[in-house]
Amino acid sequence: MNIGHFLYDYLVMKGMSETSAKYLNMLVLLASLLVISFLVHFIIRKIIMELFTKFAAKTRSNFDDLLVKNKAPRNIAQIIPLIVVLELVPIVFIDFTFFAGIVKKGLQVFAIVLILWIVRSLLNTLKDYFKTLSSLKDKPIDSYIQVIMILAWVFGILSAFAIITGIEFIKFITTIGAASAVIILVFRDTILGFVASIQVSINDMVRIGDWITFEKYGADGDVIEINLSTVKVQNFDKTITTIPTYALISDSFKNWRGMENSDGRRIKRSLNIKLNSISYLTKEEVFKLKKVHSIASYLETRQSDIEDYNTNHNINKELLLNGKNLTNIGVFRKYIETYIENHSGTNKEMMIMVRQLAPGTQGIPLEIYAFSNDKRWKNYEYIMADIFDHIIAAVPYFSLEIFEFPSNSSFMNTN
Repeated sequence: MNIGHFLYDYLVMKGMSETSAKYLNMLVLLASLLVISFLVHFIIRKIIMELFTKFAAKTRSNFDDLLVKNKAPRNIAQIIPLIVVLELVPIVFIDFTFFAGIVKKGLQVFAIVLILWIVRSLLNTLKDYFKTLSSLKDKPIDSYIQVIMILAWVFGILSAFAIITGIEFIKFITTIGAASAVIILVFRDTILGFVASIQVSINDMVRIGDWITFEKYGADGDVIEINLSTVKVQNFDKTITTIPTYALISDSFKNWRGMENSDGRRIKRSLNIKLNSISYLTKEEVFKLKKVHSIASYLETRQSDIEDYNTNHNINKELLLNGKNLTNIGVFRKYIETYIENHSGTNKEMMIMVRQLAPGTQGIPLEIYAFSNDKRWKNYEYIMADIFDHIIAAVPYFSLEIFEFPSNSSFMNTN
């Protein structure tokens, strides 16, 4: 007895026309198939979730929780119902082979989509799990996952087209190969991003959490995501800048990781001293500056050495230009250096230097080069401001002036 014709035979025997019996037979079998597939799906899903719950209870890892979050068990539970439906379709459409072929192809395409869903669930689970590992959380995991998913989708789409068109998969791939130039053009950014992601990872150029400055794209903040095509940077004003991944290897940008991993953050700023305020110091001026505690011993030693030199060489000191002399800017440099060395906010193990840069139209720059011992932005700015507050206020004590362009008040009559 043919189970597919059981109802058909009964209806014909009762006097119904063969055509009507065929359609009614097909509709009843189709309804039965839907009920069976629903029951199988319900039972299999219950079994899988029960087994999964018991397994999860015995493990300490959060991997199983991530599987549930990414719907992996639910997608896997659909495999058996799909197989059952595929096996029963020829029976349901026993008298309609044309429709059976169409439905079967549709189910095969759905099977490909289901496999892609399962692969995506597993890959997303791996991505989320790897991000919980301290050794991998700063790596561009998203890029690798996206590459695998793109390859999987391309393979799946090609397989679906091969099923729909009835062409053998190998022949279909060969045909697609002829259009590879178009494919490369369409996926240009994806290919560039893939290559860039590999280079960024291998060369350890950027990690998630790095502070980078990319002036071309207006980015200045922390990297929050690295994927196949873009890098997302959260700027300090909380805006998000998106940068093409391949720009990291084709353009220049600044990564502040080295500073953050070091023992201090660099302070590099200068004061412009007016050239006509620079002069030699007289004995009276040196005596007056000896009251500055931090450089008193330096002035005592330095003045004694200068006097010994001038005396031994019979230097005529009626003119200050002759022989060796102290200058107000030289003593001021020493004062700044001593002040920074004793400041609580500077790292004494790293370079501390006060130097003159080349004179220009805005005076002579006196640059402070040092490192703060606190790298946090707010504290760093406070330390630097505290240093320069003091130094700027100390300038007049050395008979020096800071260069600045004249303002309206500079031309007012102050009589």
